[in-house]
Amino acid sequence: MDSFEYAIKKDVRNNPIVREVDEARQRELWKSVGVAAFLVLALLFSAWQHFELLRHGYQAEQMQRERAAEEETTRRLKLEIETLRSPKRIERLATERLHLVAPSRDEAIVIERVQPADPPAKSIIARR
Repeated sequence: MDSFEYAIKKDVRNNPIVREVDEARQRELWKSVGVAAFLVLALLFSAWQHFELLRHGYQAEQMQRERAAEEETTRRLKLEIETLRSPKRIERLATERLHLVAPSRDEAIVIERVQPADPPAKSIIARR
């Protein structure tokens, strides 16, 4: 038996397959993307608020420490001022450094402080 070979030429076209867009699936995809974006934004906002709260807490703590240090400095400076204003210290400096001498009772003049008079009572002025 003789074998016959037939040359059959098939025309194969490699055209890309175009699928139709499934509208329902597309809407579901965009809905899922929107929900995910909203959840990510809510999470980011919550984290931002949390870290801002922590940062403000640290700032308040730092300010309290600074305030306590300033109060301590103020207390120390007030104590130093009172020490420097001490009459005994002033008298000692006057006698030792300036070589001043305390006056005797006969040489001392006592100046009395005069109390200012009370202002006159308000008077009524006649109008014309």
